Amino acid sequence: MLDANLKQQLNTYLQALVTPIEITLSADDSAKGKELRELAQEIAPLSDKISLNEEGNAARKPSMAVSPAGVTPRVHFAGIPMGHEFTSLVLALLQNGGYPPKVADEQIEQIKALDKELHFETYISLSCQNCPDVVQALNLMATLNPKITHTMIDGGVFPDEVSERNIMAVPSVFLNGEAFGQGRMSLAEILNKVDDGAAERKAAELSEKEPYDLLVVGGGPAGAAAAIYAARKGIRTGIVAERFGGQVMDTVGIENFISTKYTEGPKLVASLEEHVRDYEVDIITEQKASKLRREGQVEVDLESGATLKSRAVVLATGARWRQMNVPGEKEYSGKGVAYCPHCDGPLFKGKSVAVIGGGNSGIEAAIDLAGIVKDVTVLEFGDTLRADDVLVRKAKSMPNIRIIKEAATTQVNGDGERVTGLTYTDRATGESHDVDVAGIFVQIGLVPNSEWLKGDLDLSKFGEIEIGAKGETSMPGVFAAGDVTTVPFKQIIIAMGAGATASLGAFDYLIRESVPEKDEAAA
Repeated sequence: MLDANLKQQLNTYLQALVTPIEITLSADDSAKGKELRELAQEIAPLSDKISLNEEGNAARKPSMAVSPAGVTPRVHFAGIPMGHEFTSLVLALLQNGGYPPKVADEQIEQIKALDKELHFETYISLSCQNCPDVVQALNLMATLNPKITHTMIDGGVFPDEVSERNIMAVPSVFLNGEAFGQGRMSLAEILNKVDDGAAERKAAELSEKEPYDLLVVGGGPAGAAAAIYAARKGIRTGIVAERFGGQVMDTVGIENFISTKYTEGPKLVASLEEHVRDYEVDIITEQKASKLRREGQVEVDLESGATLKSRAVVLATGARWRQMNVPGEKEYSGKGVAYCPHCDGPLFKGKSVAVIGGGNSGIEAAIDLAGIVKDVTVLEFGDTLRADDVLVRKAKSMPNIRIIKEAATTQVNGDGERVTGLTYTDRATGESHDVDVAGIFVQIGLVPNSEWLKGDLDLSKFGEIEIGAKGETSMPGVFAAGDVTTVPFKQIIIAMGAGATASLGAFDYLIRESVPEKDEAAA
């Protein structure tokens, strides 16, 4: 299961174990059961602090549990925790062995103080880059609190459960047998949902913060760059965001980031956050801005009810996936309508799916999905594909990809529980057609996250924040950068440069704004 290099890395990590742990294996004679047994048998000898119990009796087989030695397991992996979930397994081993988690002390105390039975189950796919964050957060909660348990479930290994629970997007989390949440969730967000009054306490705490010299709204590449450049100037800097990394967290392969031939979104975001934390930046996450105004200072209201104040602000709220806005899309979101082919593609193995959009994202999605699903139908609104020629040639060479141009999707069809197909209009003939598919992957570009700024700042007809050469906006002291602005090209490296520009522009503003005008009469 583990090659020599991976085994050596794991052996190095396991040297950090403080106290003995036990791996409890519940395996059958299936191919996956044999794989999991092999994995457990390779891990156990790597440390004298690990013991292996192969007589587990978990209801789900194959599965493995990790716990401190002599303690009933609360962290379970149903399936083979490899791929993106291998890191989740490593962290579970270390944390159950006494290695301190890298989270804030107040969050650790908040977890330990939860006084109710919480039994979580998370359905994942091993190709999902969003799933590990959720799995690791819930594993940590189960490790720290004896009233909490968590089971990671690989949907590919337990397809009957996926079908029975009508799971068509990952990660999907259940709490005490009931649906709890879907998609990426951070530890803070989960705690806010299960800890009564946590959101109100946090809002009150935030409102008491002293005003910043520069507040960055948004935690993507532009926001990170802006925060770093501001902090290096020695001014009081804060950054507030729904999540650190923004849209980049949902990006898998990145091949055009200069100086790095290839990286992945979550890895790049981890580096960005680490760099920001090297400076004295007050990082606030799980908070969404709702209103901007200037009353002496710039004030940013948050949806939680808190208000943050600053002498200057850089807006870097980025963009989100554009929706089709057709009947049935919202109703079947997460029930066949999806926006992340890498995350949810494995759930449609052997089924027919559609991809909406013929740009790079759409054609790349079709190529990736073609290796998993039965067949892919690509629907492009225009009369030509907008993707790079190399991608188009690749897609056309694959026998299970069908491309339909001049197709306007008009409706998502379903049976009340899941997608069964879609309807589109041939724009050349006006004729309507139905396509039977189990999944629809929407890849039609991005929408700027600027709705909350309407009426307060000048926006373009596309909803982008209009900016000048230094990132300045129509409100004094407010600057903007990245995909939320009128910058013509939406690229990670461009967003970083724009964030630096806006931050330097804001610093220049602060220098000039802090010097009072000379009193001519006194002179």
